Amino acid sequence: METDTTFQLKLPKMRMVLQRFDVPPAVDVLAEVDKEWMNIKDHLDLPQGSSVAMAVGSRGISNLAAVVRAVATKLKEAGYNPFVTPAMGSHGGATAEGQTEVLAARGITEESVGVPVRATMAVEPMGEVDGIPLFLDRLAHGADGIVLINRIKPHTNFIGPTESGLIKIMAIGLGNQAGAEHYHRLSVVRSQYEIISTAGKELLKKSRVLFGVGMVENQDHETAKVAMALARDIETVETELLKMARACLPTLPLKEIDFLIIDEMGKDISGEGIDPNVVGRDVLAYGVKRPSPKITRIFVRDLTEGSEGSAVGISQADFTTQRLVDKIDFPATIINCVTACGPEGGMIPFTFPNDREAIAVALKTLRPCNAEDIRLVHIKNTMELTSMMVSMGCLASLDKDQIGSIGEEDLELEFDGSGNLISRVGNVNQ
Repeated sequence: METDTTFQLKLPKMRMVLQRFDVPPAVDVLAEVDKEWMNIKDHLDLPQGSSVAMAVGSRGISNLAAVVRAVATKLKEAGYNPFVTPAMGSHGGATAEGQTEVLAARGITEESVGVPVRATMAVEPMGEVDGIPLFLDRLAHGADGIVLINRIKPHTNFIGPTESGLIKIMAIGLGNQAGAEHYHRLSVVRSQYEIISTAGKELLKKSRVLFGVGMVENQDHETAKVAMALARDIETVETELLKMARACLPTLPLKEIDFLIIDEMGKDISGEGIDPNVVGRDVLAYGVKRPSPKITRIFVRDLTEGSEGSAVGISQADFTTQRLVDKIDFPATIINCVTACGPEGGMIPFTFPNDREAIAVALKTLRPCNAEDIRLVHIKNTMELTSMMVSMGCLASLDKDQIGSIGEEDLELEFDGSGNLISRVGNVNQ
């Protein structure tokens, strides 16, 4: 769209802010796998030569390939025949080939992990529980045993004792598109936590799950915990891991923000591109309502390469750029949104040719404020929140418990010759 490019931007002075987190130390993932394996290996009751499906998801998880390879090695040394199978619902365009490519992009290939990678979108019906039909990936169903591998973290759409982790990957991940689509449609009329939790726990009982591997990342996206749990213990262990993961979730240090500028969004950052746990918004009809932070306007500048064109969650922003829209793989985004029964998650916000025009219009849609009292925050993405720029109007309201330091230099929001913001909070494509 054409805007009034002669509009004189009255931008506030900015300060660089570093947040202070209580960061759990990173662990040696191979040593952790060795230790955890010793706790469960004698409880595995499978004959030599048994096939084991290792269910692996699609998120950008630190050390994922190393952990998958280490677990595969343990299974082979025990005399089993493991293979990797995608457990990612409708991701990868809801095709077996696409999901194999997603795993490869995450570093999971036969060469990297030392076992075959097999994929299918076919599922086996597994009955139902409390009116919820159950589905299981056909390859996992046909294996003699199943191992679940996933990161444990807060979910974007619901809150409960277990959220995004092993129980969820059991229900939605290994449910492939059939399970993911049905459970999300059911979420329009029933609690999503209840659906996923009930289905996942029942599938644990009905399928041949041997154990799960849960991973927790700290605020620096390093692996801070690796835990293995036998099938009967998965719920208990995951509940405890989620408490740790929630404590590690980076947040914004303000309860109210007039204008948030985000350099990039993507599914490798959050399942909704822009994490609702951070921005307090969830545009999906069944999404959980969060009391804070309250953000009047959000401008997202770009789409990550790791999102592979999926722009699910872009509608959480009010403004975006043409360069982001040009990167969208619309068929993949539509499949993800329809499977999640959330077409609203893919609605494109006001789109502008450059950052300067987007910011100019956004500033016209805020409360009455000026350059001195506007609360403007600039971040890289909703996962990278250690450093950010905030306007002078934010300083009095910053959560002092979260702030490590506030820069003393007044900074300007600067634009390049194309009218795009020159970011100081991370290296992103301009």
